[in-house]
Amino acid sequence: MAEIPYSISEGPTTRVSLPLPEGTDEAIRQRVGKRELRGPVLDEYLADYERRRGPVPAQEQERARQIFDAVFTKKGEWPAES
Repeated sequence: MAEIPYSISEGPTTRVSLPLPEGTDEAIRQRVGKRELRGPVLDEYLADYERRRGPVPAQEQERARQIFDAVFTKKGEWPAES
């Protein structure tokens, strides 16, 4: 069976559960927590937008980053999936 490459927030959901020492768990969360994902997620969104609608001016890209940060850091967590 061929693997389908999914981007962040794409594809079917999967549940992952495995026991880890607390120190390892904390290190992983600090390294790949929501803030580490913010850049790639926004970059993917902007790239997709540009493919569909054309170039986004640098000033508008910065505004998108500001809005994205404001929305996703209000409660310190990513919003729930709809």
